[in-house]
Amino acid sequence: MLPKLTKTGKILTNQEVFKGRIFSVSQQEIQTPDGLTVERDVVQHLNAVVVLALTPDKTQALLNVEYRAGVNREAYSLPAGLINAGETPLAAAVREVKEETGYTLTNPQKMTQVTTSEGFNSEFNTLVLGTIDPHQRGKQDFDHDEFVNANLVAFEDIIAGVKDGTIHAGQAVAAVCYYLTFIR
Repeated sequence: MLPKLTKTGKILTNQEVFKGRIFSVSQQEIQTPDGLTVERDVVQHLNAVVVLALTPDKTQALLNVEYRAGVNREAYSLPAGLINAGETPLAAAVREVKEETGYTLTNPQKMTQVTTSEGFNSEFNTLVLGTIDPHQRGKQDFDHDEFVNANLVAFEDIIAGVKDGTIHAGQAVAAVCYYLTFIR
């Protein structure tokens, strides 16, 4: 078993150079655990959840199509979203699935946490597994600046999409692969 890593750097200076709605950017001077002094631009980002929502027979899962500004196109993803202040990752998972898809997530369980790019980004994504009843879909409730096309898709098609690169959102790839490797 790998030992837990506990060494942290000492932030010598921290100057916020941008503050947005969900992230800020700071220029930092850091003394690393191995004694180097480095300058880095760090994105301070809110944490999020990513949900693999399967039907009880595990033959279908929710798959979203949503416009993503970072790549300026639609992309496939699993239901996901930011964790609100004071909210647990599991509560955020239930809320996000309901808002984005209209389905109610039951039996949510944490699979693992992943980082998006720890070289410059503080964001952690909690990968959650849960179940939805395919016959019980309510109304979607999007944020004011969001529109999500959510569909039940054969889970084997999602696996194929990860394999061939059609599904390339890192968190979705991680959730599917974690499930296949450690749970299924």
